Amino acid sequence: MTGPQRASVRDLTAEDLGWVADQEREIFGASAWSPELIAADFARGFRRYRGLDIDGALAGYAVYGFDGDAFHLMNIAVAADARGEGRSHLLMEDFLAEARRLGVGEAWLEVAVTNDAALALYRSYGFEDVRVRRRYYQPEGVDALVMRLRVTSAGPADRA
Repeated sequence: MTGPQRASVRDLTAEDLGWVADQEREIFGASAWSPELIAADFARGFRRYRGLDIDGALAGYAVYGFDGDAFHLMNIAVAADARGEGRSHLLMEDFLAEARRLGVGEAWLEVAVTNDAALALYRSYGFEDVRVRRRYYQPEGVDALVMRLRVTSAGPADRA
């Protein structure tokens, strides 16, 4: 991608879910959610599906939810051809803005211990390692790291 680009984060629609399913398969392979499972989860409305839009085209997505007790980040993903230039940070900032809006004290996530890029992103925002879940990601059996962030009212400029 060249030239100035307009990037924004927006709610995904049912029409966007095919793109999300394609990205899930590309990123997660055999452990990806099926298109049917994604559509059913979206229809339940428990989780919020947010899309990263660059110049009118989807380039990434995030899925997160609040169950009344805990705020969970399920996934942040940016398409392979759109990575770089801090695009995953736009989705992370959106997630944190929602956490602050909800007034939650902590945010949680689980990430494959082999996903160095995601681990670096989450740690750069202050997520702390809590524990390892052994053989969590199936069918590969990769361990997952459970991480927690103590959410404050500080915005991104206040992080250090």
